[in-house]
Amino acid sequence: MPLRIVFMGTPEFSVPTLRAIAQAGHEVAAVYTQPPRAAGRRGLELTKSPVHRAAEDLGLEVRTPASLRSADEQHAFRALGADVAVVVAYGLLLPRPVLEGTRLGCYNGHASALPRWRGAAPIQRAIMAGDRETAMMIMKMEEGLDTGPVALSRTVPIGIDMTAGELHDMMMAEGASLMVQALAALEAGNLTLTPQAEEGVTYARKIDKAETRVDWNRPAREVHDHVRGLSPFPGAWCELDAAGRSERLKLLRTTMVAGSGAPGEVLDDSLAVACGTGAVRLLEVQRAGAKAMEAAQFLRGVKLVPGDRLS
Repeated sequence: MPLRIVFMGTPEFSVPTLRAIAQAGHEVAAVYTQPPRAAGRRGLELTKSPVHRAAEDLGLEVRTPASLRSADEQHAFRALGADVAVVVAYGLLLPRPVLEGTRLGCYNGHASALPRWRGAAPIQRAIMAGDRETAMMIMKMEEGLDTGPVALSRTVPIGIDMTAGELHDMMMAEGASLMVQALAALEAGNLTLTPQAEEGVTYARKIDKAETRVDWNRPAREVHDHVRGLSPFPGAWCELDAAGRSERLKLLRTTMVAGSGAPGEVLDDSLAVACGTGAVRLLEVQRAGAKAMEAAQFLRGVKLVPGDRLS
């Protein structure tokens, strides 16, 4: 018999899972997502979340509480009479009455190989740390931060040049299929839960703007991982000092190359830049107020010569 589900999610990452659950024939009693946010140039327009829009397309009830801490919200949640809650990047804390407000509990789709990278930014942190693989996991939620037992896991390799955006899209698709698989096992009564290991715990704290600037004193491998881990958003950046002017330059794609020089020094006419050890070549960049562009296109508008500096 199909499960009666409350879905809780907000960004684009959550949408494929919502659609897959509906397509699998489960009954979605309601969709919880974060409230519409101010957007537009003047911040006067309220924009619905990707999950909000997808839920409306599917004809589902949408709820957008600012918090779930009140007794009224918790009562409204329990009153749905759901078998299970599915949570994918919702962005709000679930208090105990909500975690215990369904017959079978709350199951979360988390984009890391738990217990590594618990927290808000597991995809970015895995790449920035140079991890060679990660995992998409379905876990039963507890009050702790991503501490619950794991139901299903699927390993995902991280290519040496893969960006956070590319890994995000891979994990998004894996998460949808894995959640449907977990719900089928839960429905059949044969979903097995395995406690997380006590060793190897790391935390994927939210990306802070202060850490997005490139440090050219670091080795080329670390600079490369930093750039791709922040691409396309929020984007690693540096200051370009050339022809007597300075401007901010966002770096979206690099590759490691042979070369040496003072950290931040432009080494050739194809945008190879020296790091603390080794060098990286800039492949895709973005000037302030402009669209992303390949390095060759950028160089047609900005003349750089060996010896110019990025800082």
